[in-house]
Amino acid sequence: MIKEYPGTHLEKLRIGIYNETIQLIKMHNEDCNEELVILNYWVQEFLYNLSDTIKAFSILLVTDLCIGFHSPHGWELMIGSVYKDFGFAHNDQIISGLVSTFPVILDTILKYLIFRYLNRVSPSLVVIYHSMND
Repeated sequence: MIKEYPGTHLEKLRIGIYNETIQLIKMHNEDCNEELVILNYWVQEFLYNLSDTIKAFSILLVTDLCIGFHSPHGWELMIGSVYKDFGFAHNDQIISGLVSTFPVILDTILKYLIFRYLNRVSPSLVVIYHSMND
C-alpha cells in the first residue's frame, strides 16, 4: 500500500502512521498506570496488615536468600561472570577475595538501609528485627 503512493503522499502517510502509533502508546500507558496504582494499593494494604514479627521475618528471609553467606559457589559464579564481562583474565585469588568481601559489604549496606527505613516506619519493628537477627 505504501509503495503505491508518490513521494509526498508517502511522507504524509508515514507521519500519520507515526502519530497514530504515538496515540496508541499513550492510551496503553494510561491503562497500565491505572493497573499499577491498583496493584500498589493492594500491596501496601497487604504489607500494612502484616504483624511486625512477620515483617521482620520476611525481611530477614529475603536478605539472607539474596545476599546470604551460605552459597559461596553462587557468588563465585556471579562475580566471575561479571569479572570476565569487564575483560579481566580469570584470577582465582581476586575472585576469592571479592567473594569473601562483597557479600558482607552488600549485606551491611542493605541492613543499614532497612534499619533507617524501619526506624521511620515502625520503631517496634526495629526491635523485633534486631532480636530475630541476633
